[in-house]
Amino acid sequence: MKTLDQIAAELQGYDPNALPADAVDEFLSRLVEPLTQTERVGLFDALDRVLAADLIAPLNVPPHDNSAMDGYAFAGSQLRAGQDLRLRVVGTAYAGAAWQGEVGPGQCVKIMTGAVMPAGLDTVVPVEFTRSEGETVTLPAGCVQPGDNRRLLGEDLMAGQPALLAGSRLGPAALGLIASLGLAEVAVWRRPKVAFFSTGDEILSLGQAPREGAVYDSNRYTLFGLLTRLGVEPIDLGSVKDDPASLEAAFRRAAAQADVVISSGGVSVGEADHTKAIMKQLGDVAFWRIAMRPGRPMAVGRLQQEGRSALLFGLPGNPVAVMVTFLAFVRPALLRLMGARQAQPLRVPALSQEAVRKKPGRTEFQRGIASRALDGSLQVRSTGSQGSGVLRSMAEANCLIRLDHEQGKVAIGDRVELLLFDGLI
Repeated sequence: MKTLDQIAAELQGYDPNALPADAVDEFLSRLVEPLTQTERVGLFDALDRVLAADLIAPLNVPPHDNSAMDGYAFAGSQLRAGQDLRLRVVGTAYAGAAWQGEVGPGQCVKIMTGAVMPAGLDTVVPVEFTRSEGETVTLPAGCVQPGDNRRLLGEDLMAGQPALLAGSRLGPAALGLIASLGLAEVAVWRRPKVAFFSTGDEILSLGQAPREGAVYDSNRYTLFGLLTRLGVEPIDLGSVKDDPASLEAAFRRAAAQADVVISSGGVSVGEADHTKAIMKQLGDVAFWRIAMRPGRPMAVGRLQQEGRSALLFGLPGNPVAVMVTFLAFVRPALLRLMGARQAQPLRVPALSQEAVRKKPGRTEFQRGIASRALDGSLQVRSTGSQGSGVLRSMAEANCLIRLDHEQGKVAIGDRVELLLFDGLI
């Protein structure tokens, strides 16, 4: 396991006092190592879990050629260009059981969606395309081509081939796919345990009476929501006063029971509190001033407690900065810890509906509202005030507008990149 100094030495131009956002991503990709413990869970418990090994299909899906719709099955070789085809119906094939019988030239079988294709038949004509006359049906010229409306054996999944790859995060479609293979449970990586708490003498817990100079703790609740949506096991350790004994006890308690510790508050440069000193005392920790807005101060490292190591993320205290740094850095790091193949969020291009003032030299994350223009293109506008304490702006937003480190001012109609909240928050 490399120390933080060793990781920093591998990064070109590493400067903890002016660290570009992209350098943070690179640093964390070297710091965070996936968990190694696995478990088997039932499908109802597998949503958002990460697959621990390639899932090999034990059978073909579908297990046989079958009809894609209600209609008439016949041999497509009988079709002739520009000519109607008249066929005699010799039986009906239902889903759930193979039809028994033979079909000769000039004959067809009425067939239901999902029914096994009778031997020798390869084409299905939908009922609505035909004209029925007693025991015969007529297919108008050109209504189908040979092979139409037939689902092939194994066209979805082929026995012996990977159905899902290790590191896949299991969404609703993946659960259905696994069930289609007849599997009731699946091997996944263990869920990380993430302990979190807020620090500061100005923090009030819910239920306490208001007092001058104090604010209610919102960060724990946003972090709880972010962590729960991600699929980790959150451990709420409450609010901690800014005194050495309380802080040390909180960090020790968190590191003893969790894989990751997240604190909010107390990491700004020049703050007269004890959080940074306790972090440094208990582990290998780096303190950064990131070239970004909001969320400039951040601490990262490892805490050592009772013979085990826990990742540490010390986030700023301002509510919006907590959410932005979590989405930009902590969430991808946790996904790597969970063994996910895709850790970084997708960036979606959009056109700015307004001019934005920005100087090159830092990455900015503005709260935005994305929508569709009349021509179908994606467009975005800000939520207004972008102060790092304006949590309402996050509640109103459906995305973050990411303005890159070297990017300058944005004009109306310029292209920007979005981190959409759907799936993140």
